[in-house]
Amino acid sequence: MHEHQSQDQTVIRTDLGAIFVSLELSRSTWLITSLSPGAGERLSKHSVSAGDVGGLLARLAQLQQKATARLDRTFPVIAIQEAGLDGFWIHRVLGSEGIESHVVDAASILVSRRRRQAKTDRIDGETLVRTLLAYKRGEPRVCSMVRPPSPEEEDRRRLCRERKTLLAERIKHTNRIKGLLCAQGVFDYDPLLRTRRARLDDLRTGDGRALPAQLKAQISRELDRIELLMNQLKIVEAERDALLEPASEAAPSPARMLAQLKGIGSQVATVLWSEALYRHFDNRRQVAAYAGLAPTPWKSGSIDHEQGVSKAGNPRLRTTMIQVAWLWTRHQPDSALSQWFFERVQRNGGRMRKGTIVALARKLVVAFWKYVTSGVVIEGAVMQTA
Repeated sequence: MHEHQSQDQTVIRTDLGAIFVSLELSRSTWLITSLSPGAGERLSKHSVSAGDVGGLLARLAQLQQKATARLDRTFPVIAIQEAGLDGFWIHRVLGSEGIESHVVDAASILVSRRRRQAKTDRIDGETLVRTLLAYKRGEPRVCSMVRPPSPEEEDRRRLCRERKTLLAERIKHTNRIKGLLCAQGVFDYDPLLRTRRARLDDLRTGDGRALPAQLKAQISRELDRIELLMNQLKIVEAERDALLEPASEAAPSPARMLAQLKGIGSQVATVLWSEALYRHFDNRRQVAAYAGLAPTPWKSGSIDHEQGVSKAGNPRLRTTMIQVAWLWTRHQPDSALSQWFFERVQRNGGRMRKGTIVALARKLVVAFWKYVTSGVVIEGAVMQTA
């Protein structure tokens, strides 16, 4: 029964008049799965070496030639690929060749809920083609397509991401030095102070000895790495601050508008702008969903409860918004949103602060979106002093 059902599912009927192609990308090969009109509605598969753009375009041209020879008319090519490590450069190549290309969020594609499900590149390629067919037929919620950023927008957000990486590396080396000294009974050494080199020479172990020569040499090399990271952080932060400079006094940048709010620093303003607010959103629900702060209900029969936020959006934006929400209650206590938070927590007897702060983060990201796009000032918000 299952075998017969599987054979029936391989036959796909479509009258959209196009060649549907899915790209299953890996480090070694690209699997091209296609469904062409007049080919018996059978899925064909072909592979090229990873990075072989010429081979990919040649295969797509060959599919068009065969379809034209069969039905004596020209068919456009519609391609789909999953968002992943390859980024958006393949999508841009296809777009430059006049090919309609889509990038799909892999987590949004419907899959079998059986305990053990088969997964191969061939199965995934067929699933992508079927998903593309349903999407082009206009079926709602069949998948979530990604809106690829422009090369400039993609490059601009590298500054905040690089700064986070550099900070993590600096923390790692700092903790390593503190751990090495802790094993010798030294607890009051800060590797980030300007006097770190001079203090290292004067350190004594817990039993009164000078630092061993090899340990001191290792810590010196760790300080070399920390100083390199600190210099790189200064460069990155200078470039970040340059993005906040307004193009004109009459039209400040969205990041500059956010930085004018009390409690919002340069780093947070740049993250909010480069990760989310540069995009176009139709409504507040799309903003909350992109941040992964939209609620996830579970309703079935008599069961009705919330599962928490979806966490399906941008993780960097979501983490930043939770931090901003806590800072907002501290630096903007008289704003309407902070008052809503305080009243809600007080009503619950001081409980559920973490859940309420997530709700505040959702309200804040929507308020920021309205502020930078429409100029709607957040009620009760205080601006930074010059």
